[in-house]
Amino acid sequence: MAAAATELYRKEQSIPLRSSSAALYNNLSVLRLPGGRLAGLSAVHGPSLSLLSAAADGLGFSHRQLQAKEGGMAVSTSLLTQAAWCVLPARVLLVLTSQRGIQMYESDGSIMVYWHALDVAEHSPARAVFARGIAAAGGRFICVGTSSGLVLVFDIPPKGTNVTVSEVLEQHRDAITDIAAELGQAPDGAGDLVSADDAGTLCVWSTGEEFTLLSKIPPFGCSCSSVKLWNGIVAAGYGNGQIRLYEAATGVLRAEVNAHARWIYALDLAPQTGKLLSGAEDSFVHVWKLSRNPDTGEVAVSPRLLLVPRAS
Repeated sequence: MAAAATELYRKEQSIPLRSSSAALYNNLSVLRLPGGRLAGLSAVHGPSLSLLSAAADGLGFSHRQLQAKEGGMAVSTSLLTQAAWCVLPARVLLVLTSQRGIQMYESDGSIMVYWHALDVAEHSPARAVFARGIAAAGGRFICVGTSSGLVLVFDIPPKGTNVTVSEVLEQHRDAITDIAAELGQAPDGAGDLVSADDAGTLCVWSTGEEFTLLSKIPPFGCSCSSVKLWNGIVAAGYGNGQIRLYEAATGVLRAEVNAHARWIYALDLAPQTGKLLSGAEDSFVHVWKLSRNPDTGEVAVSPRLLLVPRAS
């Protein structure tokens, strides 16, 4: 899902992908140009990525299947788990995660910039190994989660292929499900990155030359599949259909919404308006309005504004 930055949502033309999308968390990435024009859509299915790019004249779209090349050599035979465009001040990279590692491409998918292999030999054969959870952070970093609960921090140069792992964050004990960066204006001390895992644990970080853990929100018996961070508010979607809002700086629970009848699979947020979209296995997309009182700091979420049945 991609939230618009305008006050109202409107239906635009349908743009079909030429292959199906796998039933994975957060399996749709959208790239928009600074003026708001759609530049690309992507979704993974099996070992391939469906990539839709806007034409140069803005009047059409081109479709292609990107067969990820892991290690720059053979065509991948492992399953992709996620793809996302990471927009940094100096460049835009398309990042893919899979059962074997992490791949970074130029934004159109034409050139592989970097490949990071997961060390499968270190894990038990009975335990799945994969990377999942992708976010740009701190102006020059890309953070990617792994099935062992690690968050890898990659330092991205303004150009070229000299990508390095600058830090490894080790607070999670379960597979990372999602990572998100601050989309609004964070209050002082609130942090600008949040990570979530299969157990439901959330970690809020302050980025910089060294990443600092600011708060750790404990699980309550349910997996957290998707997170967003806006104005110092963590919005988290869970397997029981709930959306929970936390203070990023302290981890205090501010609101709890029984949003869906089944597992939430994706959240997205419009940073200029605070509108939050949630999509779930119950086949509905809901739109919520988040707000923070500038005088008291209290957090509020409105009743859903829109109920949109998704096409089957």
